Amino acid sequence: MKFFQPKLFTALKEYNSKQLVNDLVAGLIVAIIALPLSIALAIASGVEPVQGLYTAIVAGFVISLLGGSRVNISGPTAAFAVIVAGIVNDHGIEGLVIATILAGIMLIIMGLCRLGTLIKYIPNTITTGFTSGIAITITIGQLKDFLQLTYPAGTHNIETMEKVENVIHYISGTHIMSVVVGLIGLAILIFWPKINKKIPGSLIAVIVGVIIVKLLDMGVNTIGDLYPTISNKPPMPSIPEITLDKIVTLIPSAFTIAILAAIESLLSCVVSDEMIGDKHNSNTELIAQGAGNICSGIFGGIPATGAIARTAANVKNGGRSPIAGMVHAVVLFLVLILFMPYAKWIPMPIIAAILFMVAYNMSEWRHFVKICKTAPVDDIIVLVLTFVLTVVFDLVVAIAVGMALYIAFLLIRKIRLEIKRKKQ
Repeated sequence: MKFFQPKLFTALKEYNSKQLVNDLVAGLIVAIIALPLSIALAIASGVEPVQGLYTAIVAGFVISLLGGSRVNISGPTAAFAVIVAGIVNDHGIEGLVIATILAGIMLIIMGLCRLGTLIKYIPNTITTGFTSGIAITITIGQLKDFLQLTYPAGTHNIETMEKVENVIHYISGTHIMSVVVGLIGLAILIFWPKINKKIPGSLIAVIVGVIIVKLLDMGVNTIGDLYPTISNKPPMPSIPEITLDKIVTLIPSAFTIAILAAIESLLSCVVSDEMIGDKHNSNTELIAQGAGNICSGIFGGIPATGAIARTAANVKNGGRSPIAGMVHAVVLFLVLILFMPYAKWIPMPIIAAILFMVAYNMSEWRHFVKICKTAPVDDIIVLVLTFVLTVVFDLVVAIAVGMALYIAFLLIRKIRLEIKRKKQ
């Protein structure tokens, strides 16, 4: 089956002890990077912090085991945060589990139908537009915790525009010490990589933040204030009641998750191919992403996909086979069992600072500006509209309208060319 050829089996044919050591080191470093990110992304998604780790552990292991890339690292990513938060708000955790499983099934079907190569035809203007929009949405969503604002009971704070209104309305209640801690965290995240590239800045920011808040008793909110009971129990399988009505209701959300997972994971594969001089199998990767998301949903996680930053870190630290991704998942499992209760000490403004940096790194603002300066007017309209709709409404609307407009402009261009050709 050429459409399903896990890279693990081909990598093991030429495996040796030296590569094993490199993969072990890379997997450990990537796990250290993934730890605070997984917790932060779970919180941004409106779920329990431990669910982010469940995702990185379960989906990360399964996708590395079955995937079509030697070095792709999968887990929770910022692109899903807004979608997941919306599903949880509208349908609860059970709805999220069903949507994640459905998305996994869709991804497997896409792989079996050999649609992996078609993903590359999604216009760059649309992917840039919604990626930048998601970055802005994440930033806005973290302002409340960064400023430590308090809203009256019953305040609706789900939609992005509602969050903007609430921040403006209640900004006078900003907790100065929270901002100080958050700014310290941001400074570490910005400048630490210039000092040491091996140890992730997010881990240093978390450690420094915990020490400052603990020692100085600054009254800054921590994860434990928002999530009093943080479990260190291993992920256990649990499937909610699935009915036809629930499936029909959640199919649009599941489809959005599947498309986004396909785009992001294959983009990550392309980037890593260039870094190691390899060629991934896109259909195998889609099947693996599907299996990983099904398992993530069953074991209490959230949607997962290839994470470009973690994949790049894996490559830079010597990872050259799926073993590194599997090691990263195992290390996170051990951290979950041994140290997860201590996550309650992490200050919320540090979590917000980490997500600000995630948003900045995914925003592609330079590419956004370049398109606006150099691209045809039609492409600029698609880019800006997709961006605005992502922020104001949601990703489903943005992608649907963006694709419809792109196709319309494409048809208009072809008609104009045909008319011009006939006149000549």
